[in-house]
Amino acid sequence: MNMKVLEYKLQFLNPAFLGNAEQSAQWRTPPIKALLRQWWRVAYAADRDFAVNLDDMRREEGLLFGHAWLDDDRDDQGDKVAGRRSRVRLRLERWDKPNSGNLGNIGMVCHPEVDRPGLPNCPGGASGKMVDAGQYLGYGPIQKTNAAIQAGESATLSLAVPEADAPLIERALGLMDRCGTLGGRSRNGWGSFSLLPLPAGEASPERSRGGWGEGELPLRPWEDCLTFDWPHAIGKDGKGALVWQTEPFADWRDVMQRLAAIKIGLRRQFLFPAAPPGPVHDRHWLSYPVTNHRVNAWGNNARLPNTLRFKVRSNGNGKLVGVIFHVPHCPPSQFQPNPKVIRQVWSTVYGFLDEPAQQLTRIPE
Repeated sequence: MNMKVLEYKLQFLNPAFLGNAEQSAQWRTPPIKALLRQWWRVAYAADRDFAVNLDDMRREEGLLFGHAWLDDDRDDQGDKVAGRRSRVRLRLERWDKPNSGNLGNIGMVCHPEVDRPGLPNCPGGASGKMVDAGQYLGYGPIQKTNAAIQAGESATLSLAVPEADAPLIERALGLMDRCGTLGGRSRNGWGSFSLLPLPAGEASPERSRGGWGEGELPLRPWEDCLTFDWPHAIGKDGKGALVWQTEPFADWRDVMQRLAAIKIGLRRQFLFPAAPPGPVHDRHWLSYPVTNHRVNAWGNNARLPNTLRFKVRSNGNGKLVGVIFHVPHCPPSQFQPNPKVIRQVWSTVYGFLDEPAQQLTRIPE
């Protein structure tokens, strides 16, 4: 099998809660490989204009990235294979424990739903209390000492991939550069990184063709995305890609503070009624669980990750921007999703992000 070697510089643009079993920050390849598989699925789906046979995709993924579950995998002699090693090999130049430490307070934002004694009041007589943006977007891992790889840390990532599979993998790597985040609370923007081909300044084939690394994103009308229950595309509507960008900032802390304020404002579009928890409300479709607002039919262990994702990017001029993008798909069947309600919820979200008051710009990706 002919193999192609790819090398990239992976550099974190803000702290990443990426660690070992002791929850201490450490460079590791398994989370990177898991992220590569996620974006490989998106590239696979887009390559087929989203006409995907899920069993076929899972088989191709298993043969490429390794499996222990395919029922119809056979070796060259025709004998059944119970498992197969990955044909994609990843290596980091460093496996050390990088510079880490307590991130401290990254900036305060007003949260109208918080009324905890001891916190400062929101300015201008607004209801609520001021909360730490870092705690809001990174609750849990941000409280642990030495849990984060720091902004600016970098490593060389090397991949050996079968030549026949390289084009799709390179597309997935381009999508990781533009949309990917790693580690705990990564959907809130933590663990944002850039992934640039090496040698420095050398463009990969996908980039030189204006591929998904630097050009067209795998876009699909967002309501059509709701026919699948797994992430497979970035949504679009009549105004274009569902991708919004903040103004540039000099410091990642300011970007995260801005993203926290946007998330608080977005959630405030869906207020809970003054009634005991139990029923499903619109806000539950953003993500679940929600503190103090349990859904009886879903229980305590159900998890519905937010499909609206945050990312910190470099704007190419020495500053950073916050990016918000939507990867729409239908919640799993165990949540008994109501398509009409879900469409209304996300239409409200897009309307909020498009409001001039949010000072966000749609990116024509």
